[in-house]
Amino acid sequence: MTPEDQLDLNDMNALAAASARITQACDCGIDACREWTRVPATFPQAQMRTVGTLAGDPYAEPSYAEYHPHGSHYWSPEAPVALRHFPYNRCAIQQCSLCQRCCLTYVEAGGYYVEPRMRALAGQVVVDVAAPD
Repeated sequence: MTPEDQLDLNDMNALAAASARITQACDCGIDACREWTRVPATFPQAQMRTVGTLAGDPYAEPSYAEYHPHGSHYWSPEAPVALRHFPYNRCAIQQCSLCQRCCLTYVEAGGYYVEPRMRALAGQVVVDVAAPD
């Protein structure tokens, strides 16, 4: 895969399952980010590689609709990874070159700031549900 690769449901399930099986400690800290969190200043970006993207057409505005069928919310560790819903439809998938864990990353650009955010990709429910029009 190249950084420009558009990842699909099968790719995401495979990456999530592989990441969930990793038990070794690593200073990347991905395993501690079970829910969306600000990328820490100490995050070792140099040891990350981009696996692919969930972002679609760069000229089309992706949906801001979230997907929470079982009462989760944006900050929930239990929130599903919904490929066509916010914020997943804006994400890149990065993988640590040392431990091989994967995380989802995007830049939150709200109001008066921009904030890079990340979430571990490991064992969550990954769904491909159509976003509302």
